[in-house]
Amino acid sequence: MRQNFTQWEKLSDFLELDALKREFIHKTPHFPLNLPYRLAAKIAKNTLDDPILKQFLPTLAELKTSPGFILDPVQDAQFRKAPKLLHKYQGRALLVCTSACAMHCRFCFRQNFAYETQAKGFEKELEQIAEDASLQEIILSGGDPLSLSNHTLKHLMDSLSQLKHIRRLRFHTRFPIGIPERIDEGFLSLFENRPFRSWFVLHINHPKELDQDVFTHLDALQRQGVMLLNQWVLLKEVNDSPAVLKELCELLVNHGIFPYYLHQLDRVQGGAHFEVSVERGKELIEEIAKSLPGYAVPKYVREIAGEANKTPLF
Repeated sequence: MRQNFTQWEKLSDFLELDALKREFIHKTPHFPLNLPYRLAAKIAKNTLDDPILKQFLPTLAELKTSPGFILDPVQDAQFRKAPKLLHKYQGRALLVCTSACAMHCRFCFRQNFAYETQAKGFEKELEQIAEDASLQEIILSGGDPLSLSNHTLKHLMDSLSQLKHIRRLRFHTRFPIGIPERIDEGFLSLFENRPFRSWFVLHINHPKELDQDVFTHLDALQRQGVMLLNQWVLLKEVNDSPAVLKELCELLVNHGIFPYYLHQLDRVQGGAHFEVSVERGKELIEEIAKSLPGYAVPKYVREIAGEANKTPLF
């Protein structure tokens, strides 16, 4: 993570951006630049149109004020049951494990979230989970749960293993595409002899993010019995074409990763330039469904705060 690009000048030099292209960069964003080196190495030189770069480079488009785009589009705050615990849906709750992330996506709906940074452990959250027998699944999110050390994750997973009503543990992460080495032997050992089933929900938006090294590390997780799914966001000029979506879906299923959700963009302030219309999204799903088996077509959904589940759009 220390190799990540966090300064626009260094990234611009690395990508050989000319002076004209640098004028489009937002130099002082409230949500800092954070891009892993291995993803930056995949970006085409001297262009702002690369599908990976578009996801991570702060641009002046973020300064535009657009109706309906707000700081907390999914209203996380109203579902906070403890400093690090969100309870939105029946039978499952989400631990906001950390504010740290392997990368900063410019369309992140949680970029303005008021993270709890004082308490180091999860005592209050674990107490709430232990007292609520209706919970069968705990989701580890953030930030990114893989930003935590193996030692911290082991303590958390050991604590959850003591709760008989917890049957599933889910990780939400982008770490494997940016720093796949994080899935090391110590991390893999955390999944041995657990009373619950473990799931990884990855976030991969474009086929270019994937390579054999990523698949090798994900395969190691699968050998530990971890189920792999992918959810991604429909993004203008990144993946809003049938060819890109079809290629991504085929890559995923060919490596045993289930295409789970294609999300309509959460309308976070500064993210309007990423939005694709719902009508276009429906057209895209209809198009790729013509040439893919049903299990390879993701559910096209939107999150609406207060609803009991994700809202299907197709």
